[in-house]
Amino acid sequence: MMLTALVAMVITPGNALHWWQVITLGLSVLIAAAAAGAFNQYYEVDLDRHMRRTRNRPFVTGTFTKGPAWIIMILLMVGISVTAAALVLNISSAVYIFLGAFFYGVVYTVWLKRRTWMNIVIGGASGSFAVLAGSSAIDSTMGMIPGLFALVLFFWTPSHFWSLAIAKAEEYRAAGVPMLPVVAGNERAAQAILLNSLVLVFVSVLPFFYGLGWIYLFGAVTGGGLFIYRNVQLIFAPSSKKAAMTSFFASLIQLSLLLIAAVADRLILT
Repeated sequence: MMLTALVAMVITPGNALHWWQVITLGLSVLIAAAAAGAFNQYYEVDLDRHMRRTRNRPFVTGTFTKGPAWIIMILLMVGISVTAAALVLNISSAVYIFLGAFFYGVVYTVWLKRRTWMNIVIGGASGSFAVLAGSSAIDSTMGMIPGLFALVLFFWTPSHFWSLAIAKAEEYRAAGVPMLPVVAGNERAAQAILLNSLVLVFVSVLPFFYGLGWIYLFGAVTGGGLFIYRNVQLIFAPSSKKAAMTSFFASLIQLSLLLIAAVADRLILT
């Protein structure tokens, strides 16, 4: 979240921030995201016990004991982050930082995760708010490029997480979490991943037509092409945990290449 906010800051046209403003932006997003993640672990102890990848989290093992002090600390982390952003940057950036934490901590974790397979689709908007927070620190009127980057993060999250969910489908089923592979099966989930990724890559290429250059386009096409290739492989082996995790890691490569290429494009070509 912090990196996407900082990249959005770099690619948004406008006057550069002072170094202390950049640090404030990065730390505000980082701490607010950490608070949301901490609340997720606090709230989901009953689910985390049933999943191999989460059963060693500190609230599950008893290393941390649940209590009101944790909620106070989490709220303070969000409050300090939002206040710092409002004072050092602007109100718009502060609002987006709050919304990012709120969507992950409350909308996704509390309202949606246990109820609907759309949980990660709607809750995944938290990543888009990080982009908007970084962009708003430069220009509070959202331009075309940061708006498209926010859409990229929105479409990236389902493909990224559903790939992991296929690999961990039995664990989600045991925990009673209605992730898409649990509800619709691995084959349908793999098809949804590919369809979503095609939209993702299409959207990720669009910033080239609104001001970003060839370096960015190369990163978008290369990373997007790899991700779609891994998605297609998953279509032919939807029950393969290896294929699902390969698709999951390809999503990380795709986003990393996109962010690196966007920054390189701005620094080298402008």
